[in-house]
Amino acid sequence: NMAAYTLPEGFTEFDMFTFGTGLLVAGMLGFFLNAISIVSFLRVKEMQTPSNFFVFNLAVADLCLNINGLTAAYASYLRYWPFGQDGCAYHGFQGMIAVLASISFMAAVAWDRYHQYCTRQKLFWSTTLTISSIIWILSIFWAAVPLMGWGVYDFEPMKTCCTLDYTRGDRDYVTYMLTLVVLYLMFPAYTMYSNYDAIHKHFKKTHHHRFNTNVPLRVMLTCWGPYVLMCIYACFQNVKVVSPKLRMVLPVLAKTNPIFNALLFSFGNEFYRGGVWHFLTGQKIVDPVIKKSK
Repeated sequence: NMAAYTLPEGFTEFDMFTFGTGLLVAGMLGFFLNAISIVSFLRVKEMQTPSNFFVFNLAVADLCLNINGLTAAYASYLRYWPFGQDGCAYHGFQGMIAVLASISFMAAVAWDRYHQYCTRQKLFWSTTLTISSIIWILSIFWAAVPLMGWGVYDFEPMKTCCTLDYTRGDRDYVTYMLTLVVLYLMFPAYTMYSNYDAIHKHFKKTHHHRFNTNVPLRVMLTCWGPYVLMCIYACFQNVKVVSPKLRMVLPVLAKTNPIFNALLFSFGNEFYRGGVWHFLTGQKIVDPVIKKSK
């Protein structure tokens, strides 16, 4: 029954379809790539190293974000949210866990790569398991905070997906958001910047560039930066003056991050892609040897 729902303010039928399709394509592609990454790790014994475990966890977090996006795509095609207000809070909570864990594991991978290339220190399983557990526990904790009343999960402008409600702009929102920005954007971004910068200097010294050290941080900031800037803007100004469509484009852009992460950290990682290739084709690849800097 077409008359059963009203379109959200500022959106046409075509917009709903377009955003839904964007979410669907990003979700399916990310899901597919990250699923390959996850299954490869579980199936190929040689891949199961402490370092690769970080990449595996990143893929799990990103897969969770893809599922979140696919749920939103489904609702966008229906043109309304079928899971009620509780479902909305749960959807926001689940998405937030995925985002916080994903960004944290990007930083963990950067830290680990620094040790792989620069210090040549062996990473132990105990360290990896401890760090990974802490990342998941903290992500769940910080995502659960709005469920306890510090910040609120509510509908995004299209009313087909839920996130932290940035339109309130009250003190709870401002303090929670700025805490997240420091813990989950500035700190991870600084970690990534300093570690990849050290790796870059090491590559210059050995004249052996194994991957582009600028890309991981750039990708993270390109996908998440605009959305986070809008959330920070909402701390100080009425964000409702920003058009609903633009306020929808930004989270959809952020939800493409898992695609790039899979390509960068699984398929583009010399210690991980061999295992993915082995899983897909049955052919083994010899692990790369890293030159010490003189």
